[in-house]
Amino acid sequence: MVALDIDGTLLRWIDGTGTSHEEITPAVHDAVRRAQEAGAHVVLASGRSPDGMTGVADLLGLATEDSPVWVVASNGAVVFRYPPMQVVHEETFDARAAVAAVLTEHPQALVAVEERGRGYRVNRHFPMGELSGEMILSEVESMVAEPVSRVIIRDPEATVEDFVALAGRLGLHGTDYVVGWTAWLDLAPVGVSKASGLQVVCRELGVAEGDVLAIGDGRNDIEMLTWAGRGVAMGQAVEEVREAADAVTATVDDDGAAVEMSRWWPA
Repeated sequence: MVALDIDGTLLRWIDGTGTSHEEITPAVHDAVRRAQEAGAHVVLASGRSPDGMTGVADLLGLATEDSPVWVVASNGAVVFRYPPMQVVHEETFDARAAVAAVLTEHPQALVAVEERGRGYRVNRHFPMGELSGEMILSEVESMVAEPVSRVIIRDPEATVEDFVALAGRLGLHGTDYVVGWTAWLDLAPVGVSKASGLQVVCRELGVAEGDVLAIGDGRNDIEMLTWAGRGVAMGQAVEEVREAADAVTATVDDDGAAVEMSRWWPA
């Protein structure tokens, strides 16, 4: 099985932003096709919401109605098959205390909760391109009144270092968290990660974790890279991600995912 992160792994970052180009290079497309044709299960694993991942599956040509693809979304909290979208597994948690703790220190922060099929409920609009789908203005209290699978907290005025320190300082008991490339914090149920979502897929497919190749570039990929039989960090990944991996490939701008897959499924 091949587990692939999306942004910064399959898709190239847009310089100076937290968004990526929705384009697959020919090298990456061909490498994915070769792996699939050789019999490997190709699984997308991302922090994106489910609705933000189906278009990438379409770009790669991964799925058909007769053979839907497995997808791990929301940093492992949601596992689904596509097409059509069929949620197979979902983890939720009570996010009220963690959100309140973060907002006490960053009262100006933006908060988002997925509204499946539409986009996100947000307390204020996020920068253009950072969220997929519609942004539905809501009060924070109503957004987290019921258990949720994931909460995004974003402060455009802060730095990634601010959020790394914040998460470590607060502890966020009962909640797991991942800090992104910017001042972006993903809150999730305890024990939920891309690795836990991929374990669900492995059980369904009868694949051992030792037979998984995982490729990613972000802090939310660390559990996946250490769990997989072979975890590979993209060349532009921060040092803590590179240290968690078994190997480091080329950067996303140099088609690092294709370079790694071509080791096993050459052209």
